[in-house]
Order: sequence, then structure tokens, then C-alpha cells
Amino acid sequence: MKKIYSSIDIGSDTIKLIVSELYKNKMNVLATASVKSKGLKKGLIVDANETIISIKEALNEVEGMLGVKVDKVIATVPSYFTDFSLVNGYSTVTNEEKEVRGDDLVRTLQASVYNKLPSNRELVSIIPLEFNLDGKIGIRDPRGLVGDKLGVKALMITSPKKNIYSVVSVIEAAGPEVVDITVGPICDYYEHKTLETDTSIGAVVNIGSETTTVSVFNKGVVVKSEVLQLGGKNIDRDIAYIYKLDRNICREIKESFALAHTKVAQVSEVYETTNLIGEDVKINQYEVSEVIMARIVEILNLVKKQINLLTNQEISYIIVTGGVSEMPGFNFILEDIFGDKAKIGVITTIGIRNNMYSTASGIIKYFFEKLKLRGKEYSMFNDDKQRDLVSIKKRLINFSEDSVLGKVFGFFFES
Repeated sequence: MKKIYSSIDIGSDTIKLIVSELYKNKMNVLATASVKSKGLKKGLIVDANETIISIKEALNEVEGMLGVKVDKVIATVPSYFTDFSLVNGYSTVTNEEKEVRGDDLVRTLQASVYNKLPSNRELVSIIPLEFNLDGKIGIRDPRGLVGDKLGVKALMITSPKKNIYSVVSVIEAAGPEVVDITVGPICDYYEHKTLETDTSIGAVVNIGSETTTVSVFNKGVVVKSEVLQLGGKNIDRDIAYIYKLDRNICREIKESFALAHTKVAQVSEVYETTNLIGEDVKINQYEVSEVIMARIVEILNLVKKQINLLTNQEISYIIVTGGVSEMPGFNFILEDIFGDKAKIGVITTIGIRNNMYSTASGIIKYFFEKLKLRGKEYSMFNDDKQRDLVSIKKRLINFSEDSVLGKVFGFFFES
């Protein structure tokens, strides 16, 4: 049966909201919204009231497309000061058959973090690294095996409470209940992961509006992450400074005219506008691309340095995502700085084929993987809403005739 999930990614520049269904591991987007965010600075909420208004705008847009209310979401929280700790835990298999089931996995994971959470931090996620059953180690998925004592080695991810509560409170003030959270790097990885990344060491880089997040992964598990205070808005400021232009015009130039690398820029291409003092200006594509290229080179060199600080091991891949990576010619800069190790992430899901949706899409895939491991089925839309969706299916993106929607089975982390 198909399950419906809704996710929200609150970024400094835009708030992305996605509603999609997953069926046979395929993600079909039903509705999406990207609205200008307010009340945020460098990924942190500084004016809750303004942010609530932006979230409501995104909700209204999506609900208008679907014809039903979105009352549950999974959300990303800021990556600042995220901590990654190895933990261990054990529990007893309780059913009469002594067969390991999803409930046993949940109980064992909960035991692994019991009394290990600092008072000023909140749990974001628990990622199981390997299980052991009655002394047998190295088990990736113990479900179906028979034994008495189940143990787990896991990665506990925590964040400062204010990082989490600030996000959860504004979302729930806007209407929806937040049923799960995680940090952006994990979402980006799950959006772009492959069999190769699951078996090697590499880095995932998200160049956002005001910040750039650099994260190192070892066989699919995030081990370290750092936030750099540079992003796409620095490019806008550079253009504004040189040409004395309004920031909105600078953003338009960046997104629709200029290129990331001068290699493919044209001297003959000209953008005409008026500057802040009323003068008519003609901006040469090659020259403005030089300005942009200089800033992107600076960001990527800092990324390269940060990767070396996060790990001294040889890395096999670098995946770069985020809205800036969509600029034409960006791949040439990647090759100049990283060689053939780096590539731009590619989102193949129809309806969100832009790296600005990387985090909002990846969190759904990560949430679904957690459900599968715990043997749970879950949908954020109840039976009535599913019937409403079926009745207006012609309005939905990629909603096929054979779609059968599931029932709510409850959240996988029972209290």
C-alpha cells in the first residue's frame, strides 16, 4: 500500500514543503511549495511570528493544491552544534517464539540512549550501526532471527534544545504536528546515496543561502558535520557591491543570467538594468560570472579545508547539493578544485528536480527507511483524507489509477 508523508525544510531563504507518497520504494510528489522565508538568519529563527506567517503561506499553497489539510509533518532542525556519540544498549526478546521483531529493535535502541542524554540537549535521531544477538555480532538487520538477548551499537545524534524547540514550536503554532525531526546532512545523504556511498567514506556538501554545511559519512553513517558562514547570499552581496544594484536584481542576475564559471560565459551577452542611483547599466555576462566564480571558488576551497579537518582518511566521493549547485557551469569549478571525486547531486523525482529540495525530499526517504527497519507502517493522512485525495486525483502530480492508500498504524517511536 502507498503511504503519504509531508515534510518541511525551514531555510534562511525559502521554506520548502513537500507532500508525497511512497510506493514500492518510489517517491511520487503530490504537491510542493517553496515560499520566501521570514524571521530567519543563517538557518536560525530570530522572529518566530514572521516565520509562522511564512510556514502558513507554504501550507496554504500545498493545501490549495491537494484540497485537504496538512496536519502532520516531519521537519529538519538546524545543524549547529550537532553532536554524534557512539552508544550501546541491550534488551530481552519478549515474545514466546523468541523471534526478533520491530518492537524489539525499538526497545533496544531506546535502551541504548537511556540516561545518556545531557540535560541541555535533545535527541534528534538514533542510527543503528550493527546489532548482536546472543553474542553473535555484526548483524545489520536481526528481524526474523531467534534469540534471547538483543544488543545494538548505535550513533546517538543530539542537538541543543533551543535548536529543536524553536523549530518545533513555530511549526506547531502554524498548525501541523511535528511527528519526527532530523538534521539536514542526513536528509541530503539519503536523497543522493548510492551503493557506492553506502560502502565508502565521503562528504556531502549543501551550499545554502547563508550557510554551507559540510558533513563526512562513513559507510552511509554521518560521523562529523560543520556549518560554514558563507552561502548564496554572499554572491548576491558581491554583485550588489560591484554594480551598486538592489539585492533582488542581483539574485535575478545570479539565477537567470550569470554563470558559475567563466569557461562558458559570453562577452556578447548583456543584462540591462538600473542601479541604486538611477543610472542605466549594462552588465557583461563574462564579467559578472567572474565575480560569482571568485566567491564560489572561495566557498569550495573552505569546504575542501573543512573536509580535511573533519577526517584524515582518504575520501572516495564528494556530493554537492543546495540551490547554488544548480547554477550553469558549477560542475567546471568542482572539477577544478576537487578533480573527479566531486559531483553535483541530481534529484530525479518529478516535481522537485532541483537541489533546493534536497533536504526536504531526503528527510522523507530517511523517515521511510526508519519505518521499514522497525517493521512499522505509517501514513500522515488518515482514511478520510486519503478518500478525499482519491476523489480529486486528477489534480495530483503522478497519481496513478491503481493507487491504493494505506491506513494509519501509529508512529514508530511509541512512548
